[in-house]
Amino acid sequence: MTRSDILETALQCVTVDRAATHGDAERTFGRIAAIWSARLGVELSEEQVCIMLVDLKTCRAWGNPGHADNWVDMAGYAACGGEIATDA
Repeated sequence: MTRSDILETALQCVTVDRAATHGDAERTFGRIAAIWSARLGVELSEEQVCIMLVDLKTCRAWGNPGHADNWVDMAGYAACGGEIATDA
């Protein structure tokens, strides 16, 4: 995959595909933040959840760098986290 392919696929995922399947990303990240905060005893924000999910995909990519989905998901989580953090 080219970098353009990765970004275009991530764009499709975060604006159409996964939104239709999983619902509003901000709401989902908020729910994850609430659950992880309760489990860890540390308050997490929605954007911090995105960072943690990028970390998950980083670890997966480390073990299997040729699996394009990891790179696509990293780009998607980064875009979602950046949007949330900057109130775009």
